[in-house]
Amino acid sequence: MSVKTALKNEVTGWKKWQVLWMVFANVVILGISLYQRDTLIGILASLTGVICVILCGMGRISNYFFGTINVILYAYIAWKAKYYGDVMLNLLYYFPTNIIGWIAWSRNINSETNTVYKKRMSIKQDILLVFISALGVVAYGYILKLLGGNLPLVDSMSTVLSVIAQILMIKRYMEQWIIWIVVDVVSVIMWIVALPTEGGSIAVLLMWSVFLANAIIMFIKWLKESGQQPDKEKRTGQ
Repeated sequence: MSVKTALKNEVTGWKKWQVLWMVFANVVILGISLYQRDTLIGILASLTGVICVILCGMGRISNYFFGTINVILYAYIAWKAKYYGDVMLNLLYYFPTNIIGWIAWSRNINSETNTVYKKRMSIKQDILLVFISALGVVAYGYILKLLGGNLPLVDSMSTVLSVIAQILMIKRYMEQWIIWIVVDVVSVIMWIVALPTEGGSIAVLLMWSVFLANAIIMFIKWLKESGQQPDKEKRTGQ
């Protein structure tokens, strides 16, 4: 597939509410960030992050392109705020998994809608997910405390759950959005605390607020569509 064809596929088939949500989210963040005189890096990180999560919710593979730019910029901002868990998460995990996600999604695209096929987890998988998540949060929180990071348990929750949600995202599971909602709530709290400090960023705080709203919207969307779309793996017997 040529680059021109790929770009055409990504911009076709949008519904009016999707276009309006994309425009509204970015205009709000850009406008308030400029008014608050936030840094250029903070604004760019916020805009690319918002575009990424909205495209992900729409099932568009181009979300990984904007996501890659976002993780690099966000890692720098998190470093200044001394959220070391977020720094390691973005550079050592999100960056390579963006590449993996691109490959995985490219093999499961609905040719009629140009969006990814969606699926759900079983009850047993849900229970195992909760257990692993809780164990990971406690263990990593202890490590971050030893490193002297700010809000180690909260930082750990954001980091560990983000790792798990990213895996579910790559695997195209609807349940990713439940975890993203938790991650976004925690992250909003983190950046509210960091706002008065040198590493604080109003643009990043707004980014996470939009992430939260988007996660709720896309949870409803994926919940509906994952029950309607046949999974490619089932259709092909893979």
